[in-house]
Amino acid sequence: MCGIVGAVAERNITPILVEGLKRLEYRGYDSAGVAVFTQSGQLQRCRRVGKVAELGQALAGEPLNGHLGIAHTRWATHGAPSERNAHPHFSGNDLAVVHNGIIENHEELRARLQGLGYVFSSDTDTETIVHLLQHKLAEHGDLTAALKAAIPELHGAYGLAVISAQQPDRILATRSGSPLVIGLGLGENFLASDQLALRQVTDRFMYLEEGDIAEIRRDSVQIWDASGRSVQREQVQYHEGAEAADKGEYRHFMLKEIHEQPKVVQRTLEGRLGTDHVLVQAFGPQAAELFAKVRNVQIVACGTSYHAGMVARYWLEGLAGIPCQVEVASEFRYRKVVVQPDTLFVSISQSGETADTLAALRNAKERSVDNGGYLASLAICNVGISSLVRESDLTLLTQAGPEIGVASTKAFTTQLVGLMLLTLALGQVRGTLEAGVAAELVEELRRLPTRLGEALAMDKTVEKIAELFAEKHHTLFLGRGAQYPVAMEGALKLKEISYIHAEAYPAGELKHGPLALVDSDMPVVTVAPNNELLEKLKSNLQEVAARGGQLIVFADQQAGLSNGEGTHVVNMPHIHDALAPILYTLPLQLLSYYVAVFKGTDVDQPRNLAKSVTVE
Repeated sequence: MCGIVGAVAERNITPILVEGLKRLEYRGYDSAGVAVFTQSGQLQRCRRVGKVAELGQALAGEPLNGHLGIAHTRWATHGAPSERNAHPHFSGNDLAVVHNGIIENHEELRARLQGLGYVFSSDTDTETIVHLLQHKLAEHGDLTAALKAAIPELHGAYGLAVISAQQPDRILATRSGSPLVIGLGLGENFLASDQLALRQVTDRFMYLEEGDIAEIRRDSVQIWDASGRSVQREQVQYHEGAEAADKGEYRHFMLKEIHEQPKVVQRTLEGRLGTDHVLVQAFGPQAAELFAKVRNVQIVACGTSYHAGMVARYWLEGLAGIPCQVEVASEFRYRKVVVQPDTLFVSISQSGETADTLAALRNAKERSVDNGGYLASLAICNVGISSLVRESDLTLLTQAGPEIGVASTKAFTTQLVGLMLLTLALGQVRGTLEAGVAAELVEELRRLPTRLGEALAMDKTVEKIAELFAEKHHTLFLGRGAQYPVAMEGALKLKEISYIHAEAYPAGELKHGPLALVDSDMPVVTVAPNNELLEKLKSNLQEVAARGGQLIVFADQQAGLSNGEGTHVVNMPHIHDALAPILYTLPLQLLSYYVAVFKGTDVDQPRNLAKSVTVE
């Protein structure tokens, strides 16, 4: 998603803005721009479609030098990628705004502002903000007062940065559902949507909280909370070694990335949730129009991403009432497919360069809708500049950040979050969700990072259980319903990094063959949330225990399961059943990690495997 950078200083800030944008390129974008209050006393801007490098080249030819400025990389949600839709947006020649997020009532605001005589030059929702602020500035005569007056009229998610030629000594900022951080310097201060953008100029940061408004000057920062009270926010100092390419305090990248999941899930949700619904435009400018036509979904992916797709099938059919097929990309691309009418083709990939998934997408796009093809394509991906993203009609970027460990962890859970957002968005647009479901799950999604943190707090408990696997060579994983794909992912993780042979089965299939393998040397790992399948699962566990099998059960704290001879129960935080697959993934990741450590294998770079499979 989009990136924001701002600076107010005694020195020329344009190189700082451009470097900040370069550091945010991993987030994905289609255009970039800067606005600077120049030394000639004018507010001027430069915008380009494409890479930040192209913006840099334009600025090298026609420099904008000044002490106050804002910059932006845009990912289109309203209006196609073009220079006129790129940020910053102006009102007149003296007010500039950059914006992350989605303004839901932009059409209403646009009509009202046009009635007041404002002329729009873009298709974006953001331009309504800058004209509204200009209108309020004319009423109040002060930029801070104008912003405070405008905020109640903005519905949706936003992170804003504003500068004015009338008051060229400050940047105004506010956030609602989209993050912003202030960088603190000596005689200069900065603003960004991610502290990574500012690490070249400062190591001291102050994070804005929901509803905050900030006035950032060269030698001062003032913050008001959502109720209008002046507040102080905690200063945080970062030291070298905090970047993604450094393990920091962790022994392995994989463990670091497991523990990053609450943060990256929060990041993936930011700017995509309304008060009681998902912001459909987060999937792209045509998302609402296309989603209204969707009657079927085809998901194609490989490995861990395939397991995410399998979970999504339960959600799409159970919550949104949309038929869904899920297939391994390497099989899908080589068979003749009968496409159901109005099918959305969804591809999932961490890298966006997975050879089989890319080939499946390209094959799908060769067939037109009129010739039995797909309605549209959607990529759920972690890399904004990848081939999969560039070649898909719609995109939802997971905000997992760089994933160094070969065994995917945080990429998987953010994919699941993205697929839940897709489920709710499709159900909202098509009107197939049961009453209150969207509001309930949006509220549960807001709590999800906290629940994930609670699961990670069981780290030492899981490490102790991992000792049971030190001399084992085979393991069974069991799950029912949407937990069956979670069991599959758990088995994949264990075999990837510990080299223990592991298989996953639906728990109801035990008597159809796998039970023959169960003995004291075959640990059986089970996930048991407290849902309608719990009693049936308990019967399956009794079958294992009766044959001397060693059970490791990750169970809801309200499930009523307890330790016994050969049975080890780890009580999990209670969570809404629909989100349980995300939560129960974490202890399985930890289990695999600690088993691999006990086995002495290369956790981050397991033998024979590559991070991104870019060949067949």
